[in-house]
Amino acid sequence: MDAAAIDRALRRIAHEIIERNPDLGSVILAGIPSRGIAIARRLAELIESLGQARVATGVIDVSMHRDDVGTRRELPRVQASTLPLPLEGKTVIIVDDVFFTGRTVRAAMDAIGSFGRPARIQLAALIELPIRGDYVGKNLPTAPGEQVQLRLQDVDGEPDAVWLIKEETA
Repeated sequence: MDAAAIDRALRRIAHEIIERNPDLGSVILAGIPSRGIAIARRLAELIESLGQARVATGVIDVSMHRDDVGTRRELPRVQASTLPLPLEGKTVIIVDDVFFTGRTVRAAMDAIGSFGRPARIQLAALIELPIRGDYVGKNLPTAPGEQVQLRLQDVDGEPDAVWLIKEETA
């Protein structure tokens, strides 16, 4: 995917969010650091540019909610979670760049629970692999030994791009 394909995918996701959420004033796009935050902000801008309501955005850091936090060599960089409160009665859409095993989504739901109890949680990702999100820009079939890499201009300082990398075997 190049920058144009990423833009098309995000526009498609924005339209789907609008279609499935008639009360956009009760929607919060919660981005998972780091690229999920940038994608959530882009989606909010797209929804507003389509003549719809302004959608609230926030950050949900999952670092200390992951089930592998005690087994990792290095602890991840923890960022502050900031969500528009209260969450009760709201639809929180967890936004990330890639959904793969679902572990990060589970950690995000745990983290959200420490802020309140939203009416519902939905999922949005630019790329999804074995698990399914509610809003997805591109379905990308992969095989074991393949890895999806994503770069975003506003996070990485490089042009938007997605590519598939096959791991080298010895």
